[in-house]
Amino acid sequence: MAVISYIVAYVTIAVFVIAVVARFVMWAKMPMHLRWELYPVAHEGKRAHYGGSYLEEVDWWKKPREVSMIGELRVMIPEILFLVALKEHNPKMWLRSFPFHFGIYLAGGATIVMFARAILGLIFPGLIAGGFGTLLGWTCVALAVPGLIMGIYGALGLLHRRLTDSDLVDYTAPADLFNLFFFVVAFGVTLSHFIAVDRDLSRSMMFVENLVAFNMAGMSDPSFWFTLTTVLCLGALIAYIPLTHMSHFVGKYFAYHSIRWNDDPNTPGSRFEPKIKKLLENPVSWSAEHIKGDGKKTWADVATERPDK
Repeated sequence: MAVISYIVAYVTIAVFVIAVVARFVMWAKMPMHLRWELYPVAHEGKRAHYGGSYLEEVDWWKKPREVSMIGELRVMIPEILFLVALKEHNPKMWLRSFPFHFGIYLAGGATIVMFARAILGLIFPGLIAGGFGTLLGWTCVALAVPGLIMGIYGALGLLHRRLTDSDLVDYTAPADLFNLFFFVVAFGVTLSHFIAVDRDLSRSMMFVENLVAFNMAGMSDPSFWFTLTTVLCLGALIAYIPLTHMSHFVGKYFAYHSIRWNDDPNTPGSRFEPKIKKLLENPVSWSAEHIKGDGKKTWADVATERPDK
């Protein structure tokens, strides 16, 4: 029976990776989005603070672009970690959503440290056997426990908000409630496992070490079934997340970089020119008075005809 837990772990990790890659490829292959033309753009560097752009330069198309990765990171990191936009526009939702998301980050960080510890243990066994290995172990505890507690608190808070706030009725599907309930169960089982049988996460770290080493050694003590249940719950959650709209973390990347911040110019011979030409050949069926699309007229026709005609 112990082999089942390892097989579940391998399968769910594979499903997660494949699903995330598939989502990324799907978004990357989508047609170009219409430009938002909203400023400031984070990668403008010195012009970003007042909403400027490279278009201010005389003969800008003849000059090299200056793009600031640091400027993007200054916006992306706080937004990812602290949900800055949500706090600004919907602070009541932020009070529930922030601990939920940050709890997931902490729990994910603990998992990453466990795998890093296991890999280092294979390469440098003596290093992990000493104080450094102990430090990594307690780092896992310091990340995992607050992460699980915050995740449960946030999920329960979001469940309560969606069930009681009349403004969210039209935006709450059964899947939304199920997803949050799933997190409560999976994180709750994992936290209970920590409290009952694995307070230093030694069992969890041993399981990860066996995963990395492809060693399906069993755990024969009475708490084995508790451990197996925890693995099944977490594994199912890991595989499930990228198969649902909770994979919006992939879409958010494209929303920022391909839509909100994409201000690359379409100059003659650019990589955008053939894509835009192809999109302009699409028919228009929008029947608004200023468009008068009949399904035969193309976007190129709309863009070049005189509106008063």
